[in-house]
Amino acid sequence: MVINEIMKYVESEYSIIKNTPCEVCGGSYEASEEGIGFINDEPYDICECSCSECGHERVFQFAAPFLVERPKEMLNKTLN
Repeated sequence: MVINEIMKYVESEYSIIKNTPCEVCGGSYEASEEGIGFINDEPYDICECSCSECGHERVFQFAAPFLVERPKEMLNKTLN
């Protein structure tokens, strides 16, 4: 994946968070912390969020294949 594809991928994650209503009050979630985690040996982008209305917390997990794929430019440098 090139950087533009990665950025679109991450932007889509934030779009999902923004468009997911709070299960408690229907408010909007906001990301408070973000990190990387592994689930079944696969990388995930983990976003801890809280509702801006009631404070309810939720963790969003998004597969992050871009963390294991190496850009072609890097492969070319290591092979040469």
